[in-house]
Amino acid sequence: MRRRLLAVLMLLMGAAALLLSLPLAGSYASGRTEHLLLHRRSEAVRFADLADRVRTDSDRTELSAEIRRYAELYGAAVTVVDAAGRTVARAGPGTPASSVAAAKDAQGEALTGRSTERLPTIRPWGPDTVVLAEPVGRDERVSGAVLLAVPTEAARRDVTVRWTLIGAGALAAFSSAALVAMGITRWLMRPVRDLDRAVESLASGSLETRAVSDTGPPELRHLRRHFNTMAEAMADSIGRQRDFVADASHQLRNPLATLVLQLENVEPHVAQGPGRDEHARALDEAERLEELLDGLLALARVESGTPERVGQDVSRAIRERVAAWEPVFRSLDLELTASTVPEGLRARALPDAVGRILDALLDNAAKFLPPGGHVDVHATLCDGEVLVRVSDDGPGVPEEQVPLLLRRFARAPGHQNVPGSGLGLAIADETARMSGGRLGVARNMPHGLTVELGLPSC
Repeated sequence: MRRRLLAVLMLLMGAAALLLSLPLAGSYASGRTEHLLLHRRSEAVRFADLADRVRTDSDRTELSAEIRRYAELYGAAVTVVDAAGRTVARAGPGTPASSVAAAKDAQGEALTGRSTERLPTIRPWGPDTVVLAEPVGRDERVSGAVLLAVPTEAARRDVTVRWTLIGAGALAAFSSAALVAMGITRWLMRPVRDLDRAVESLASGSLETRAVSDTGPPELRHLRRHFNTMAEAMADSIGRQRDFVADASHQLRNPLATLVLQLENVEPHVAQGPGRDEHARALDEAERLEELLDGLLALARVESGTPERVGQDVSRAIRERVAAWEPVFRSLDLELTASTVPEGLRARALPDAVGRILDALLDNAAKFLPPGGHVDVHATLCDGEVLVRVSDDGPGVPEEQVPLLLRRFARAPGHQNVPGSGLGLAIADETARMSGGRLGVARNMPHGLTVELGLPSC
């Protein structure tokens, strides 16, 4: 947004500089052309008066001397013609070929009694010569015309210098305006960037993050205050919810532990028969409820923790967890391998996040995979992200149930009687999110599941 805003401001300032400098440059060129016309026209009028007074050869000689001195002084071509267009006197270089047509037009107008009123606008690139004419005599007594082919080198040089100054001034004004625009853009965008960082941190789970920039226009400062108020309210609400879950789970653990202990103590005194079966089911449900409370406490601790991410060796963590779980899998007639785990894979995450997430994924696979199944752990580095995949060849779940696996208490219909709280993958997902990463579940072809953990590399 900062670049777009700066580009719009620069475009507007560039257009303003052009709209101001172009008319000014054109006005100066027109004024310099008018000045040349007035100055040279006064000379043409003087020559026309001299030509109108020619009566004798001495008068003609005086006229020729005058136009010769003028031609030598200014480098102009001066031609005096009679009413029939015949040359009476000439001095200076010949009329350039590019100006012959203009000279004929000017001569024709002068012989009808009209002076040259306008010249082509002089610009740095031309024209090299301009032609103006003045009638000899007035009204019905026009007896000839004076033609001046005037070089424009000096005028073009003046126009070039002035246009250069105008261009330099426009460039300096544009540069100054650009610096001001950059300052204004930074002033406007600083609170916006601060709000963006605060929203990103808040979304990643850092509930203590607040917008701190107190610059910018009043509207953005007002927005910052409202955002911080909203963040405070949201953090307070989420904190109360987490505290309630943690407190409730903790308060229930003691009476539940007592209940389990009492059920275990009563077991020797229960006679064989239906009563013992009911006692066993009650004990199983109590233990299952204890696991559920432990999961809720673990989830509350993960959610309420401050994300202090550190660099950790992902390759080492994978090897350690696979080695720790291999005996468990072997006892369940399952195979656990780590086929591709390159050395030196490092990522930024919560302390021991990789090990805890792998524990949850491998525990989940051990629960639901039938005997003879195979689980493989694969790790790689892709686009600045460390990817860890845990794939199995079990029965998997239907396609429509895959998005539900990361939800809390999620269970497939066929796995309702498997021990567990249904919080393992949810806790792993929350840990990955608090670590700045992600956890995804997909079907493994031809059958089974693949859980992928992505963490930012370091």
